[in-house]
Amino acid sequence: MLPATTPLSMRNVAYNGPDGAAITVTELAGKTLRINLWATWCAPCREEMPALNELQTTMGGADFQVVAVNVDTGGDEKPKAFLEEIGVDELAYYRDPSLALFNRLKRQGLALRLPVTILIDKEGCLLALMNGPAEWANDDARLLIEAAM
Repeated sequence: MLPATTPLSMRNVAYNGPDGAAITVTELAGKTLRINLWATWCAPCREEMPALNELQTTMGGADFQVVAVNVDTGGDEKPKAFLEEIGVDELAYYRDPSLALFNRLKRQGLALRLPVTILIDKEGCLLALMNGPAEWANDDARLLIEAAM
């Protein structure tokens, strides 16, 4: 994770919520968020999903949430089937099939490839970012989240 070098509001970052309706970071205000952009065709993304599920299981709650946003184009069938197949049951289903979020982050120089991780504070500001996979179900990841909260 690289710390944000300049203040950057992420409040209007948008994607579809579990009900399929548009949602922004503002609607999750008051929580530290770990937003992860992933796709079923991205091997590193697929590998880190169980760890993200475990991170949500162990740390998710009123103060923190893992928001894993699928960016596959097309319908919901393939990503939902993948999550069910690997037993991801703690992560809410967020989606951006338009790739608008990834492209926005790319234009801002924040996204280079998948997976993309952004850590956002309770006020909706970018704390840190990372391009590429990581192990999110270990002590280092928990300490990072605790420090962010």
